[in-house]
Amino acid sequence: MLSIILCVDDEPINLSLLRNILQDDYKLVFARNGEEALAAALKHNPDLILLDVQMPDISGFEVAQQLKANLKTTSIPIVFVTSLFDDDHEKMGFDVGGIDYIIKPISPSVVRARVKTHLTLIHASQLEASYRDAIYMLGVAGHYNDTNTGAHIWRMAAYAHLLAQAVGWNEKRAKLLEMAAPLHDTGKIGIPDTILQKATELDAEEWETMKQHSQIGYDILNTSNVPLFQLAAEIALNHHERWDGSGYPNGLAGENIPESARIVAIADVFDALSTSRPYKEPWPLERILVTLEELAGNHLEERLVTVFIKILPQILEIKAKWDSRSLLDGFKS
Repeated sequence: MLSIILCVDDEPINLSLLRNILQDDYKLVFARNGEEALAAALKHNPDLILLDVQMPDISGFEVAQQLKANLKTTSIPIVFVTSLFDDDHEKMGFDVGGIDYIIKPISPSVVRARVKTHLTLIHASQLEASYRDAIYMLGVAGHYNDTNTGAHIWRMAAYAHLLAQAVGWNEKRAKLLEMAAPLHDTGKIGIPDTILQKATELDAEEWETMKQHSQIGYDILNTSNVPLFQLAAEIALNHHERWDGSGYPNGLAGENIPESARIVAIADVFDALSTSRPYKEPWPLERILVTLEELAGNHLEERLVTVFIKILPQILEIKAKWDSRSLLDGFKS
């Protein structure tokens, strides 16, 4: 589907020029003044607006202010196309919400490049928003009938992000891990409520059923080829593996366990111990640290535990931030 661009200018020759430059690649809508521009933005919901400034009824700056004040049009990106080339006007254009400022007379190659660049960024942003929506829904669904409530999945994801950075992951990769981590228990969607909500210890048969959530989560998430969901699938499958090989579902040991899952495992354990659950009160920090050190080398990787304890002050800052929030808060800041 072609992107829609609204071109606004009171001079027909300028609209004709924009038509010749862009018509082969985009669906174009035209407006000859500010009032028409406001009406066209509401009617067509364009992906981008190319907006003249000097118009007889309402200036482009005023049009931009009205568009940004309306919830239905506030997110539409605006590029000013104008003969006003001084710094003050350019600053005003950005102050009222413009994302770019093109000076007339326009260069066809510059217009094409700027439009393509901005639409690419817009589409990337929309795609990331869609991924976040999917993460939010799957993350909540995985815990909807679980006794493990509160902001657990978002909090432990923030811990995982910080730990990943501390062991050398770059910001982009660490952020991807933070987005993927909340989906680690997606497979609980396939576990009966009678097991998820059982107040007493699970028997052997129930425990075997519970353990299936790792594979179920992987099977759900692995249907996507998107790197984010591939990483989430990797974590879902392996976050209950243990460094000494005693975990499930495949009994992996040591570095055969993906580092992503090893990081999430530590974040998951710390959060479980440091927060209240229906079956326990939060543990004192001293007891948690002793337990993490005891688990290092068998359940958890010793190297990662050492780094986690080193960054504990930052971890506790994250905990304080999230303690007052709920499962439904998601990635809200």
